Amino acid sequence: MKIHTHKTALPDLLTIEIDYLKDKRGFFTEPWNEREFKEAGLDLKFKQEGHSRSVKNVLRGLHYQDMTAPMGKLVRCVVGSVFDVAVDLRIGSPTFGQWEGIELSAENGKLLYVPVGFAHGFLVTSDYAEIIYKMTTYYTPSSEGSIIWNDNDLKVKWPVTSPILSEKDERAPTLKDYLKNPSFTYEK
Repeated sequence: MKIHTHKTALPDLLTIEIDYLKDKRGFFTEPWNEREFKEAGLDLKFKQEGHSRSVKNVLRGLHYQDMTAPMGKLVRCVVGSVFDVAVDLRIGSPTFGQWEGIELSAENGKLLYVPVGFAHGFLVTSDYAEIIYKMTTYYTPSSEGSIIWNDNDLKVKWPVTSPILSEKDERAPTLKDYLKNPSFTYEK
């Protein structure tokens, strides 16, 4: 199997396409192959994997873990479809505060690599969706941070105006609040 990485407008944020072997029975794919990813320039080590299922219009995010337990994520949608968003939170980055949104779906098979220094979130656009994400470190509640989904400074163009949110995501701080004690700096 081969992977194909594609740069986005945000440095280090990558969309990834993987080969699918398809025939009348269905398909086979390898969404993670350490050797293939390393050959593509992504020397990643994963510690944990998460799997979530959500119904239409659920928005999860925008989440990150600070530098006490920095986390990169490899995200894919295995059922349904989502609008997946990553925001650059690295102070000094030429794209600080900018976001990228892509559709991840079981149909298109794309993955998104969200590196350390980015907040991540997704909105379910199908009746329901299942997301699997590999994480480069363990989930650590004391390191968790978030930015409110509809932050006026970010201006993410979510395809819904009234999403279903957790209580925690409803109360998430703004980007201006993040700037009072930023977690990440940009390093070339």
